Amino acid sequence: MARIGVDVGGTNTDLVLECHKGVFYHKLPTTLEDQSIGVIEGILTLCEQAGIRVEEVETLLHGTTTATNITIEHNGAECGMLTTEGFRDILHIGRHKRPYNFSLHFDVPWQSRPLVRRRNRIPIVERISPPTGEIETPLDEVAVRQACALFRKRGIKAVVIGFLFSFLNDAHEVRAREIVLEEIPDAFVSISSEISNTMREYERFSTAAMNSYVGPPTSFYLRRLQRGLEAANIKARLRIMQSNGGVASVEDCCERPVNILMSGPAGGVMGGLWEGSAADVSNIITVDIGGTSADIAAIVNGEVKVKNPRDTEVGGYPVMAPMIDLVTIGAGGGSIARVDEFGAFHVGPKSAGSMPGPACYARGGLEPTVTDAHIVLGRLDPDKALDGRLALRRDLAEKAILEKIAQPLGISVQEAALGIIRVIDNNMALAIRSTTVARGLDPREFAVMPFGGAGPLHGVALAEAVGAPEVIVPVAPGITAAVGLLRTGVQYEYVEPVLVMLPAQSADVVGRLEGAAKRLKINLLRDLSSLGEENATYEITLFGECRYAGQGFELRVPLESDSISLDNTGNLLKDFHAIHHRDYGYSYPDAPVEVVSLRATGKIPPGEEKTRELQIPDEKGIDRAFLYSKQTVFDNGQILDTPRYDRTRLYRGEQVRGPALLIQQDATTLVPPGYAAEMLSHGGTRLKRYAV
Repeated sequence: MARIGVDVGGTNTDLVLECHKGVFYHKLPTTLEDQSIGVIEGILTLCEQAGIRVEEVETLLHGTTTATNITIEHNGAECGMLTTEGFRDILHIGRHKRPYNFSLHFDVPWQSRPLVRRRNRIPIVERISPPTGEIETPLDEVAVRQACALFRKRGIKAVVIGFLFSFLNDAHEVRAREIVLEEIPDAFVSISSEISNTMREYERFSTAAMNSYVGPPTSFYLRRLQRGLEAANIKARLRIMQSNGGVASVEDCCERPVNILMSGPAGGVMGGLWEGSAADVSNIITVDIGGTSADIAAIVNGEVKVKNPRDTEVGGYPVMAPMIDLVTIGAGGGSIARVDEFGAFHVGPKSAGSMPGPACYARGGLEPTVTDAHIVLGRLDPDKALDGRLALRRDLAEKAILEKIAQPLGISVQEAALGIIRVIDNNMALAIRSTTVARGLDPREFAVMPFGGAGPLHGVALAEAVGAPEVIVPVAPGITAAVGLLRTGVQYEYVEPVLVMLPAQSADVVGRLEGAAKRLKINLLRDLSSLGEENATYEITLFGECRYAGQGFELRVPLESDSISLDNTGNLLKDFHAIHHRDYGYSYPDAPVEVVSLRATGKIPPGEEKTRELQIPDEKGIDRAFLYSKQTVFDNGQILDTPRYDRTRLYRGEQVRGPALLIQQDATTLVPPGYAAEMLSHGGTRLKRYAV
């Protein structure tokens, strides 16, 4: 059986192939005009490299930034919306949140760049009454058809339907969708009760609107990729990485693209989870540094943290979809350094991407980037990038830094290059602190795991900046996000509103909870079984989303079983108090608790992967991996003659003391003076200070 993981980033497309012949890696520039071209080209190259036929590939797991980029670049579909009369401006009003409390000049994305323009939000007479969900005012079907006529006139084919209290009774939304599809048969329609079946109308409407906004272009890309694979005779099952760290079918992701908004970064976190397990490290700060951005997440006690739905947003828009808890900033190898009109020095968030790329790529780029700074400092060797397939130009890197940074600031090229590295490192260190210290985690109890093409060049500097004691570099750091795809199982998630109080005073409360749990399990089993996975094991986990009566938000509490009884409602209460105390430092054990909703995840776990081990050292020692020595500039300004080693030729337990560079096809690891790099049994590398 052969499997391929493909992670498409803003700069490069990374691939990993596992088959009976071993593990093979490949990296190529992302084809920005059509990402599927690079994906298919990479698969064909990888199969040729491994010596297998493309027909032997059974599963293709894909992480994509398509939906993310649409949100960031604001080039989604023009949407129309049907909503309850009197609530047309919910998407504009929002929650009256101020992004910057003390600023009079700030951007509010949901107002300045609304997902649905006001002229396309059409009020419809209808009303569902809380708390029972009874129909108070029937749906005005004539008004729905009139709205569709207006959408047709304006060329709108992406429609959002969000009615008040539809989470209690979805009859009006379902009927409105039927009418829209009768009137506009090729419309992409999202109804809020399916996309986010929970209370809070603004967040629910925003999530449904985002689904329709990114839906048409995202589904177009995924369908085009499917057709391209078939044309290339690649008949593998295609699975797409979701924001929650699990994969799903193409069909589900085309219907609910809001679930893949953080598809790309999620693969890196899952890869970091597997690498940490192999290195026997349970507390990890993953730092995925690519060409355009850095994605930072904390893995605590071997578990990936999922954001509370109330905190999830993308591009400033609330999106109540399950997502791994991570922070993304504009910091990568392609981040552009500049001096502004006031003489201030900046690095990022703007990136040179893959075209034209950094100045050293010799593709017409004139702006200095982080990669150019590493070239100038001797931390990247121009003839070693991608095993020599990417020829880099040091002279162009020096010219760009000289003209754009050094001369305007009146400093040397070396000082300018060091400044670029220090600024980008400090930006990432601040993001790490926001992921750890700001959330009650002590980075001194974590290992930093840098990956992505640029990650291992920054690992030690980031660990020192936040006080982390060690750095773990994955086996294939530049391909780790793609490796993470192969370590990921199928995962679906559903939510059911319940709105009941505990302790339960009647059997009716338990009955409502049990009824919701049964509906959740039916939906999950339907989706999981539709994938046709042979001999699959299904794992279903229930969560109660609970709060003290009168609180504004709820906490997620896992249930001990996938069924509800009077006994385990008592355990749910006890666990909620404990979780509230853990997160906020206090609890009220005698206070009534409201269960707002039940949430369930259904998984098909990935197959057990046998960890490959490095060879036992021979008499040659690390000399077998030595390549040559060149001068390298380190963070303190020291210029040292620094040996280069082929990292793939270092064996289990061997140590390389800094200064040194460990070079491999997809990344280079910087080992500063005072640090030693130890090869772990599975192929990863641990960097720590050594005793003098």
